[in-house]
Amino acid sequence: MAAAKWKIKKNDLVMVISGRDRGKTGRVTKVLASEGKVIVERINLVKRHQKAQGPGQPGGIIEKEAPLHISKVMAFCERCNAPVRLGFKIGPDNVKRRVCRRCGETFGSS
Repeated sequence: MAAAKWKIKKNDLVMVISGRDRGKTGRVTKVLASEGKVIVERINLVKRHQKAQGPGQPGGIIEKEAPLHISKVMAFCERCNAPVRLGFKIGPDNVKRRVCRRCGETFGSS
């Protein structure tokens, strides 16, 4: 399966729009493009039982972030203070940039 082109990228601020964590915001730590999922810090926490990995790493129940489907998150514009759709615009230097559809604010460095 080929990786799809997604508008959400690593380090973007996103808001969860459906599911048990609806309304929470966080930064994307990883994009799993081939699966169409993202991992957002401190969102969709699950508990996992982990076996001890030697004297330095004891076993126990750990909390970790599970992947969310990319359709369940939207980019969060800090200027609009709301979840927004993203568009693309070509700047004066002929570079394609992601922009907020509400206010026109540029997202990220790309």
